[in-house]
Amino acid sequence: MPIESLNPYTGRVERRFRPFGQAKVEQIVTQAHRAFGEWRTTTFAHRARLMHRAAELLRERQEELAHLMAVEMGKPVTDGRAEAVKCALCCDYYAEHAEQFLADEEIKTEAQRSFIAYEPIGIVLAIMPWNFPFWQVVRFAAPALMAGNVGLLKHASNVPQCALALEKIFHDAGFPPATFRTLLVGSEVVEQLIEDDRVRAVTLTGSEPAGAAVAAAAGRQIKKTVLELGGSDAFIVLADADLELAAKTAAQARMINAGQSCIAAKRFIVEKPVVKEFISKMKTHLLAFRPGDPLDAATQYGPLARADLADELTQQVEDSVKQGAKVELYGGQSKSGTALFRPMILSHVRPGQRAYSEEFFGPVAIILEAKDADDAIRLANDSRFGLGGSVWTRDAARGQELARRVEAGAVFVNSMVKSSPEMPFGGVKKSGYGRELSHLGIREFVNQKSIWVAKNEETHAKKVE
Repeated sequence: MPIESLNPYTGRVERRFRPFGQAKVEQIVTQAHRAFGEWRTTTFAHRARLMHRAAELLRERQEELAHLMAVEMGKPVTDGRAEAVKCALCCDYYAEHAEQFLADEEIKTEAQRSFIAYEPIGIVLAIMPWNFPFWQVVRFAAPALMAGNVGLLKHASNVPQCALALEKIFHDAGFPPATFRTLLVGSEVVEQLIEDDRVRAVTLTGSEPAGAAVAAAAGRQIKKTVLELGGSDAFIVLADADLELAAKTAAQARMINAGQSCIAAKRFIVEKPVVKEFISKMKTHLLAFRPGDPLDAATQYGPLARADLADELTQQVEDSVKQGAKVELYGGQSKSGTALFRPMILSHVRPGQRAYSEEFFGPVAIILEAKDADDAIRLANDSRFGLGGSVWTRDAARGQELARRVEAGAVFVNSMVKSSPEMPFGGVKKSGYGRELSHLGIREFVNQKSIWVAKNEETHAKKVE
């Protein structure tokens, strides 16, 4: 079955690729394993020079990369440029900080010297999604390569050109070709790769079922995994919040990447006294977003990445309405089989409805009414997901206290949830485990080795014995 770039705006196939055969996959894995033996011995200074060059290339090629994102998964070019620049920041960040993050950590014991050494482990297999086709990959690749590991990328099958463009950037930056390779293969090859002893760890960003399958396969092989899965982030608005700012940010947070983001705000939990006003304001801001051709710089949101994703989102909405939810803002698909999905708002959402329990991966805002702050926290935590969340209140101290009570990997007070190289990123519950970014991210795929050096008298005593 060919791997295709299908433009979700035009419906045209941009390019087709023949999937790699077993012999080519074996050759690439063999070369990567061999390359690791040399790459692990390089200095941090050498790796940093190459990583800084990769950052330069990401900035220089941002127009090309933005174009690829637009035609392969519908991201507006303005957002695509920003994604390329964010990737460059991540490359620079790890080029500058990797040596510090992985420096020997001295531990005081009875030994002459005892410390933790952080050493690379080998090939890291990355299984990545289409929604942020460069950012999702770079936040694994930059720390992995700077740690001395090598990377194999199995990208989503609808963004092959993005996958190959990123491989070319690392190669053009001077990284030995075998240290980062893109595998144009289907999902059926993933388990085979995980079973290969030369692959030492797996990182996946994707759906809950995909994460469960990869974790199970890796568990059978006793291999480390990091999973960043779905999210249904709570956006908690208390009665004392700056309602205009909260509503404007809520609309922006719901429309990130046309709503196709794990950390896009999805459940808007609003205290009862302000819920009607909040809905009114949010509706106004959502209607102001301009849809259109992703290649047009004036476009603020494009189509969903595939028509079938829009069909599924429509079904979730329709089922929720049948179960009692109320449509506050009509939008959605113009007809089945099309990828453009206009923003919607659902209220009167209750347990038992799909809108209450499922992740809606598109521009549908789900309104939940809370009696008070404690009830808002209860509603926020009544979810199997726990990726991100935010709390909106004029009382920052109260906001911090409530943020500690939200079951999520990241909670922002009076700000939209976002990822950045400096802060760890990941979730709890069904949103996955492990962390990307920051010093925690680079330490996920290293051997945290304890080294103990005996005191002279201890060594002498053993000789006498």
